[in-house]
Amino acid sequence: MSALGVLMEGVVFGESPRWHNEQLWFSDWGANQVIALDADGRHEVVVTVPSFPMCIDFLPDGRLLVVDSAQRRLLRHEPDGSLVQHADLSKVSEKPWNDIVVDDRGNAYVNTIGFDFPGGEFAPGLIVLVTPEGNVHQIADGLAFPNGMAISPDGATLIVAESYANRLTAYDIGSHGDLGTRRVWAETPDDHPDGICVDAEGAVWYADVGNQHCVRVREGGEVLATVDLDRGAFACALSRGDDPRLFVVGQTWGGPESRQPSGRVVAFAAPAPGAGRP
Repeated sequence: MSALGVLMEGVVFGESPRWHNEQLWFSDWGANQVIALDADGRHEVVVTVPSFPMCIDFLPDGRLLVVDSAQRRLLRHEPDGSLVQHADLSKVSEKPWNDIVVDDRGNAYVNTIGFDFPGGEFAPGLIVLVTPEGNVHQIADGLAFPNGMAISPDGATLIVAESYANRLTAYDIGSHGDLGTRRVWAETPDDHPDGICVDAEGAVWYADVGNQHCVRVREGGEVLATVDLDRGAFACALSRGDDPRLFVVGQTWGGPESRQPSGRVVAFAAPAPGAGRP
């Protein structure tokens, strides 16, 4: 796979990329912004939310949902530009809320890592289901730092990256959005998977910060491809349609702080387009 180039520089802390309406949307956690980026590098700030982390996804009607972790709630971006509360997450957990993925029915799956990162003592995380009406129900627990999430193209499986367990974990999705049987989808022995996405061939791409790469795997763990970065890879997303691209958001992590933001968005040619959700 070949790198097609850097689409955007100067990102403070990029995360949660999503392909939507022929654009790459992502959160700059450090700047408290949600940004929409064109394939030619033009971008606009869509909304500002003073929160960290701040992951995003879209309802079936196109409205943006934003995880406002600081306030333990889920926000909805209305067509008039206003932000309204979609759901209150605080009654389930006061710990940092993290990733989100929304299914075709408008059910939002949101996870919390379960402890204060990076300084707090480890505790397992959990997943809640937020209905289109904003009702919140815990549906899974016992996850070792749940991170990126994705739903398979047939809508039957939720895949979760367990960063501290070095694996991708899968659940069957029930008829009402509840989660059933839990299983290991793929072991990632030397990697701590972060953001993930699914392609049209059923493979999963996951980003790894420490090893500065993104890896494409089949269910069972067979590695199909790897793309390398010169900095930590935090999350990835795939375009749809012909000429698919893998977009990776990355930045320097854990080293001496630079005076300039180190975040960037890089595009690679991909073997298959995105599918499922997000």
